[in-house]
Amino acid sequence: MTRLSSLLDQIDSGAVLLPEFQRGYVWNRDQVRGLMRSLYLGYPVGGLLVWETGSEDIAVRGAGGGSGLRQLLLDGQQRITTLYGIIRGRAPSFFEGDAVAFTGLHFDVDREVFEFQVPGRDTAPTWIDVTELFAQGPVHYLPRFTEVEPETLAAYLDRLNKLREITHREFNVETITGSDRTVDEVVDIFNRVNSGGTKLSKGDLALATLCAQWPQARGNLRDHLIRWDKEGYTFTLDWLLRNVIAVGNGRAHFDALGDLSPAEFEQALAATATQVDTFLDTVAGRLGLDHDRVLMGRYAVPVITRLLFLNGGRFDDDLHRDRVLYWYIHSALWGRFSGSTETFLQQDYETLERGGINALIASLERLRGGSLDLCADDFGGATRGSRFYPLLYLLTRVDGSRDLGTGSELGIEQLGERSPVQVHYLFPKTTLRDAGYERNEINAIANFCFLSPGSEAELGEREPADYLAEVERRHPGVLASQWIPTDPALWRVENYREFLRARRLLLSAAADAFLEKLRTGKLHRPTLHTVGVAGVSFGDPAVDLVNALVEDLVADGFGFPLLDSEVSDPVTGRELAVAEAFWPEGLQPGVGMPVVLVLEPANADLNRLSQLGYAVFTSVDALRGYVDNLRVEASGDTGLYGPAADVAALAERLPATWVGNSEQVWFQFAWNLLERDRADGPDAVLEAEQVSLRYIALWALTRTFYIHAFDQGNPGEWRYYLGDTIGPAPLVPRDWLARRAIASGALAPGATPGDEDIAIALVHGVIEVVDDVATALAHLLGGPGLFASLWASAGAAEHYGYPLSTEQINDLINQVVNDPASRKIQAYNWIEAGLPL
Repeated sequence: MTRLSSLLDQIDSGAVLLPEFQRGYVWNRDQVRGLMRSLYLGYPVGGLLVWETGSEDIAVRGAGGGSGLRQLLLDGQQRITTLYGIIRGRAPSFFEGDAVAFTGLHFDVDREVFEFQVPGRDTAPTWIDVTELFAQGPVHYLPRFTEVEPETLAAYLDRLNKLREITHREFNVETITGSDRTVDEVVDIFNRVNSGGTKLSKGDLALATLCAQWPQARGNLRDHLIRWDKEGYTFTLDWLLRNVIAVGNGRAHFDALGDLSPAEFEQALAATATQVDTFLDTVAGRLGLDHDRVLMGRYAVPVITRLLFLNGGRFDDDLHRDRVLYWYIHSALWGRFSGSTETFLQQDYETLERGGINALIASLERLRGGSLDLCADDFGGATRGSRFYPLLYLLTRVDGSRDLGTGSELGIEQLGERSPVQVHYLFPKTTLRDAGYERNEINAIANFCFLSPGSEAELGEREPADYLAEVERRHPGVLASQWIPTDPALWRVENYREFLRARRLLLSAAADAFLEKLRTGKLHRPTLHTVGVAGVSFGDPAVDLVNALVEDLVADGFGFPLLDSEVSDPVTGRELAVAEAFWPEGLQPGVGMPVVLVLEPANADLNRLSQLGYAVFTSVDALRGYVDNLRVEASGDTGLYGPAADVAALAERLPATWVGNSEQVWFQFAWNLLERDRADGPDAVLEAEQVSLRYIALWALTRTFYIHAFDQGNPGEWRYYLGDTIGPAPLVPRDWLARRAIASGALAPGATPGDEDIAIALVHGVIEVVDDVATALAHLLGGPGLFASLWASAGAAEHYGYPLSTEQINDLINQVVNDPASRKIQAYNWIEAGLPL
C-alpha cells in the first residue's frame, strides 16, 4: 500500500511516469467530482498498476528522473492525474489533455458536495476552493466562519480536515516486474486490466513497440495531424499510420509496423507526409474538394500514397493523374473501404503493384458488375452525410456552376477576395414541413444547391415558384448550370417529389459526363482555388437541437462527434445509417461504446447497429437523458451514499452477463430511480454493503427477465456470476459477508470462511433484499411500464431513453400483443407474479 501523498511526490521526482503508448487525459468534470466524492466518503476507488523497469529505452512521457528504476503507470492514469491536478494545482509533467476538467473544483462545507466554479456566480462563504484547501489548510478559512455557531464551526473544520486527509489515503499498487518483460507483453496486460477504462486504438498498440525504440514517433505523427488540422482537414492517428505502413512496406495490417526499423519508419513518415500533401493539393485543385466535409473516401488515400511513392512521388502525366482521381471518386462513392478495410487495402496494394491504376479501375468495375455508370437513384440520399453530397459539391466546383443571385461563377474572386459558398435548400424547409413532407425528403441531396452567402440571404425562404423564373430571366442558363429542372410545374410544392426525380436525372447525367472526361483525360480546366462552404441555411429545428446538444456535450468534456456522418457496417461496408451525430470511439474518445444519433430511424438499420454494439438514439432528448444518467453515475450526485462501485464497474466485472449496451442505459435509470425512492422512505440510511446488495439485486432481476424473455439461460443462473463481485475492490466486502454468515449460524465463530461460504452468504444477502427492490420497481413503474422498460433495454433495436412515455409503453406492449410468443408472455407473467428469483 502506498499513500497518495507519496505517489504525488514520486511524480514530482520523475520516479512515476507514463508510458508513451498511453492515451492522454480524457476525463470530464463529472468524473472528477465523482472521484473526489468517493474519496471523501471513504469508498473504494480501485488500485493502481505500475510497470517497474530500469530500462531507459522505454518511451515515456514526463520528466525523466535519471538512471535507476522507474514506475510506469499503466492503470490509474485518469485518477492519479486528477488528484495531482487538484492537490498540486497544476497538471503533472506527463499530462496531455484539457486541464479545465480538474481546475476550479469547490467543496460546499455545509452540504458536503463538490461543484466546479461557474464564472459570474456568487459563491457563499461555505464554498471552499479545494486546491487552495490543500495548499493552505483548514485554519486558513476560520475568518470566513466568525458568525457561525461553535457546533457548526466544529463540524466545518472536521469536514475540511476529512477532505484534506485524502492525501493520506492508501492505494494498493500492483507492480509488474522482471527485466525480460517486453513492451508488447506489458501492452497486452494493460489492455486486459484496463478493459473498463480508456481503450487503445489499433494504431496506439502498433506504436507501442516503435515508441520504445524511437520516442519521438508519436510526437512527429501528431505534428503532421496538427498541421493538416490547421489547413482544414481532420485525420486520425490510425489513418496516418495506415498511410505510413502503405508507403513503408505496402501492407495493410498494423502489425506490419513492427517490420519497420525506427529509421525506416522515419523515412516512410516523411515520404507519406509529402504524398498526402500532393494528394490534397490535387483533389482541391482538380476536383474542388477543398475542405474536410467533402473529402470523401479517406481510406482510398493510402492506396494513392502507395502509388505516388512507387512512382517517385508524382503522377506520370495529366491522364495518369485524372485516372487516379477517377478511381478515387468511384471507390468513395461505392464504399470500397467501408467494410473490411485491411482486407480491401491489401487487395488493392497488390493489384496496384501488378497493373497500376488501370488494374485498380478494372478491379472496381468487376466488383460493380462491369460498369461504374451512375443512375438517378444514386442521388437519392439525404443530408450532408450521404456519400453523394461531396459529388454534388465537386460538380458545382468543376462544371462552372453559377450563383442564382448574381449569375457569376461560384467561387470566383470578387473585389480581390474569393467568395465562399453556402448550402441552399431549393424548396425551403419550413415550406416542405408545412406541406407534410418527411424530414428525409426535405433534406434530400437533390434539394441542395450552392449559393454565395449574399444570394442565400436574399433567396433564403422564398419558394421556387416565386424566384426560379425570376433568376432565369435575369441570368439565362443559370438554372441549367446548377442542374435545376426548368419546367415551372415542378416548382410547385405539391410536385416536390417529381422535382426531385427530375433533378436526380440531371445530376446523374452530369456526373457521368464529368467522370468520363476524367477517365479519358479530356477534362480541360484551370486549377481551382480553395473556396470552402460558409455554412448551411437555418430554419431546421432538429439541426438546432443537435447543434445545441453537441455544444453542451463538448463544454462538459465529451468528444466532438462526426456530424451528418455515414455509419457503415464494418464487415460488409453497407451503409447502415446517416447519423446526425456519430461518436465512433464513444462519447469520450476511447471510453465506452460507439454512440449514434439518427433522427430518421426508418432509414437506418437499427437492428444491425445494435448487434454491432452501438448505442443508438433516435431523439436528442433520449441522448440527453442517457448523458444525464452517465453524469449522475460518474459524479455520484444522487444525494445518497450509494454502493462502492458504479454501473461501469459492474459491467466490467460481469461482461458475459450483459445482453447489450442498452442494458446499461436501463440499469443506470433504474438504479437512480430506486435510490431516490429509498431516500424518501424508512431505509434512507443503510450500510454501504446493504446498498450494494440492492444494487446486485437489481442486476439479478434484470438478468432473470432476459432469461424469461429471450431464452438467455436458466432461471437462477445469476447466482453463478456473483463471485465476480468479490475481488480487490469488492462491491460487497468479504469480511462483511463472513460476519453475516457467522451471525446467521451458517459459519462457526472463529472459522475461516471458504469461497463457497462467502458465495452462499452473498446469495442469501441478495435474496433478502430482492423483494424490496422488485416491489419498489413495480410500484414506481407499474407492471406494463416495468415490462416495457426491460423489453426496451434489450428487445428493442433503438435506445428509447428513460422514463418511457405512455405512448412508448403502449407501443411496446402492443408489439407483444401482436406477436404473442410464449417467452414474451412468460416474461410478463413473471413480472405480474412479483419478479421472484
